[in-house]
Amino acid sequence: MYRIQKKESLNPTVTRMVVEAPLVARRAQPGQFVILRVDQEGERIPLTIAGYDREKGTVTIIFQLVGGATMALDRLEEGDYIQDFAGPLGTPSHTQGLRKVAVVGGGVGCAIALPVAQKLHDQGAEVHAITGFRGKELVILEEEFRAASSRFFLMTDDGSAGEKGLVTVALERLIQEGERYDQVIAIGPLVMMKFVCQLTKKYDVPTVVSMNPLMVDGTGMCGGCRLTVGGKVRFACVEGPDFDGHQVDFDEAIARSGPYRQQERHAREAACRLFQKEGAR
Repeated sequence: MYRIQKKESLNPTVTRMVVEAPLVARRAQPGQFVILRVDQEGERIPLTIAGYDREKGTVTIIFQLVGGATMALDRLEEGDYIQDFAGPLGTPSHTQGLRKVAVVGGGVGCAIALPVAQKLHDQGAEVHAITGFRGKELVILEEEFRAASSRFFLMTDDGSAGEKGLVTVALERLIQEGERYDQVIAIGPLVMMKFVCQLTKKYDVPTVVSMNPLMVDGTGMCGGCRLTVGGKVRFACVEGPDFDGHQVDFDEAIARSGPYRQQERHAREAACRLFQKEGAR
């Protein structure tokens, strides 16, 4: 059992939790993830590690309420316990030797991008961070990104915070201004990462993306997380989640993710009805 030490709402649909998990914290690195179950009857869900403190033995997770499992997790409060919290899983993000990097995060993907930006910053790399959201009410981790970067750009679709436009607008402007990056790291919705990669390929800038398809067992045996990268099948849970963005078949990944959105919606609606009934008792 893993005790929730701290819980806070980052926006109406995104929650941050600090969980006591000393064995996970001891080996955790940016880019890795955990698989957890809220209780014995719970669904196994993967969540990327959003931070860790080795001395305190804690791991931070940030999650969006998209289905029944994340809604059940969000019902837990400080002092409550999570049944299972397995990890760290996956391959850590490569940061060694990078001197100048653009880190691009979209939506809740910013929770995955932040620890990578922080590690690069701590290693002395020059970090330019670009984050994108639909609107002001969904913005998360702004101050943390400002602290971890020498240049920071906040983009919103409606212009209600930062600059109006997509993350690709800011990135292309930087490249055209003469910024030369060792690497661009893009983490967020599949469509966002696809268009970031199309842009950076045009300018011949190496680009890494974090692919987070459906993961069940975290060992590659279930096959749910398979992707096509460079014409070959890869498994995100053991060979990723980071891949060369110019080699990823995004159209296939987007098509494969479609059916799960409907299942998540049904699970969310069922969870809402269940919680409403419990609240009425």
